[in-house]
Amino acid sequence: MSKEASQRVLRLLPAVDEVLRDDRIADLLTGYPRGIVIEAIRAALAGERRLILGGEPANRDLNEQYFLDLIITKTIAVVEQSLSVKLRPVINATGVVLHTNLGRALLSERARHAVNNIASSYSNLELELETGRRGSRYAPLEYLLTSLTGAEAALVVNNNAAAVLLVLSSLAQGREVIVSRGQLVEIGGSFRIPEVMVQSGARLVEVGATNKTYPDDYKKLINENTALLLHVHTSNYQIIGFTRETTISELVDVGRTFSLPVMSDLGSGSLIDLSRFGLPREPSVQEIVAAGADVVTFSGDKLLGGPQAGIVVGRRHYIERMKKHPLLRAIRVDKMTVAALEATLREYLDEQRAVQELPVLQMLTAPISLLEEKAADLAVQLRRLSGAKAEVAVEQGVSAVGGGAFPAAELTTVVVTIAPGRISAGDLQAALRQGDPAVMSRVQGGRLILDVRTVCDQEIPELAAAVGKVI
Repeated sequence: MSKEASQRVLRLLPAVDEVLRDDRIADLLTGYPRGIVIEAIRAALAGERRLILGGEPANRDLNEQYFLDLIITKTIAVVEQSLSVKLRPVINATGVVLHTNLGRALLSERARHAVNNIASSYSNLELELETGRRGSRYAPLEYLLTSLTGAEAALVVNNNAAAVLLVLSSLAQGREVIVSRGQLVEIGGSFRIPEVMVQSGARLVEVGATNKTYPDDYKKLINENTALLLHVHTSNYQIIGFTRETTISELVDVGRTFSLPVMSDLGSGSLIDLSRFGLPREPSVQEIVAAGADVVTFSGDKLLGGPQAGIVVGRRHYIERMKKHPLLRAIRVDKMTVAALEATLREYLDEQRAVQELPVLQMLTAPISLLEEKAADLAVQLRRLSGAKAEVAVEQGVSAVGGGAFPAAELTTVVVTIAPGRISAGDLQAALRQGDPAVMSRVQGGRLILDVRTVCDQEIPELAAAVGKVI
């Protein structure tokens, strides 16, 4: 396009005021701030100017109405997209129960109700109603945690990495912490135990070999600068074969001999034994406390089935030191977390009720017969909605626990598979991910896989409708 032609086309672009007078923009202004709409109009106009000056081919049909409609269309799309809610519900049909990218544990009905109650009114978060004096936000949680775990005291912060950081900062800053080489784990988001230790001001001392560490390895390196013995439960991986790891009981014996505290970072942290439901045997928090660990840390939103939180339980005098540490205020929990965690912990006062009421435990312990019924229901709805446009089948599959828990566990599940006729399974997966509701699924062997283990009962019709829209 010549310079003269470009200038003629540029004169066809509407002014900002002209766009604002259009009824379509007037309707947009009823729901969105005027300043943001004007900014979107100017951005759309600037974009068109760049295209025209860049030599975009001339079109004989170009006229003022064409550009007015184009700018309005672009403005509406930009405003609606930029101001749409970004954090929204997702149907998890991946079969990964503790899916970190999807927010890990779902809250129980009681926990959701508790959050809604506290979020919509003032509360006695740091007030003793009996005396009218200032209280502690940790009090209701500490009572439940000590009752459930057998520990002397407890504290809650915003996640387990923060819990580990607080313990190390409080008990070992400027001194040495001894850890087995086989336990130098990396947790989510590429955060590693050595890096957390550096931030705490403690100095890492590695002992043993990657595959074998003995109690004597710790004893040989203990000196006047040693502050803490750290045991990290490798919940997100396993070392198998020619191995030998120092147990928490053995490490506690070493700690008692040298008058040193022993910390256990359990990571996922479970309050019940899930091996009776077919999962591998994992140490519970109660067992680690009973074994003599002075401080135990674990997550709230993994196997516990509550909100994101880092939970610390242990000896009272160590917990009191943490409560006085200035770092605590920076990583403390808010009122919604306190409400959700209190409601979650109350479920564990009756273990059977916890398995029935907490979504994470429901999913992990779901019998295959229940999954078969759910999959059959979904398949019937999908066949009705898709007709001959896809081949729908029900098969056995494998689910994962996720969240860095039970790395070697494979949960037998039931899946619904879809072999779409018009589009590829990958395109179907992408369309579902970007739909409303958004759906996360798997693709395997050219078919879309929907694992019903992680799909709630009330989501089955929504999931079927979502697939029916795009198939």
